[in-house]
Amino acid sequence: MSASCRFEASILKHDELEIVLSTHHPSIGELTRDKLETLRSRLRDLSEKERTFARHRQREARGKAEPRGGSFSGTAEHATRRKQVFVAAIKRISKEIKRLQKFEAKKELGEAARRALALRRAKQFARPPNDFGSSEGMRSIPSRRRNFRIPPSKIGRVSQANKRAQARRDAR
Repeated sequence: MSASCRFEASILKHDELEIVLSTHHPSIGELTRDKLETLRSRLRDLSEKERTFARHRQREARGKAEPRGGSFSGTAEHATRRKQVFVAAIKRISKEIKRLQKFEAKKELGEAARRALALRRAKQFARPPNDFGSSEGMRSIPSRRRNFRIPPSKIGRVSQANKRAQARRDAR
C-alpha cells in the first residue's frame, strides 16, 4: 500500500522529506540518471538505518537487548513505517532508472537500424563500372575429389544379395 505525501510529511524529518518528495512524479522526471543513482544510494542508507533501529526496538521489546541511546524515540512500528516510506521511494527511483534504460536502448537500436539501412542502400545501388573489353572469363578450379570408377557388374550387387537371402528365408 502506498503512503500519501501527507503521511510521509508527518513521519519524516524535514531533510528526509525533501529527499523523498524528489522521488515523486513531477520532480523525478527532471532528474538525470546520475542524480537518480546517488539518490537511490542515499535512500538505501536511510532505509538500512531505519531497519536497524526497528530491529533493535523489537529486541528491546522482547527483553533481549539493552535500550540504546536517549535520542531515539518511538516504537519499532514507527521505525518500520519510516523504512517502508524509504523503500517505496527506492522502488519509484528504480522504476524511473529502468524506464530511462529502456528509452536509451530503444534510441540506440533506432540509430543502429538507420545506420544499417544507409549501408544497405549504399551497397544496393552501387553498380560495377561498365568497361567494354575482353576478359579471360572464369577460371577453372580442378576438383580435388578422387574419381572412382565402379564396374557395371558391381552396381546393384548388395541389393541383389539381400533379395536372394530374403527368398531363401521365405522358402523355408
